[in-house]
Amino acid sequence: MIQKLEIAGVHMDVGADLKKYVERKIGHLDRFLKRNIRESIHAAVKLKEGTGKGKNERTCEVVLHLPHETLTVHETTINVFAAVDIVETKLRMQLKKYKELHEEAPKFHQRMLSRLKRQTESI
Repeated sequence: MIQKLEIAGVHMDVGADLKKYVERKIGHLDRFLKRNIRESIHAAVKLKEGTGKGKNERTCEVVLHLPHETLTVHETTINVFAAVDIVETKLRMQLKKYKELHEEAPKFHQRMLSRLKRQTESI
């Protein structure tokens, strides 16, 4: 569970049900990252209700602060719960890319070192 999760409503009241839903969906995205990174994650969620022409629109915007990068995703739909679901899916995909980019390099480096050690031992 993401420890630092801020939920704010713009032009709308965030009820207990919606807050609990966002905490469950966005809060559990830390399972896609290593345990030592999980403590430094910070997420800010903005839930907006449309004003003006798009009064039926609800927007969910999530800014996820990670150690080496900041991920931003937003989605606008008629239902705020659907927007949260779509944002969660988009963030999941971005976190997988983040993990590949930032966490695969040490594994590759370790494999190469162990391979070199085996080669020098056999000589």
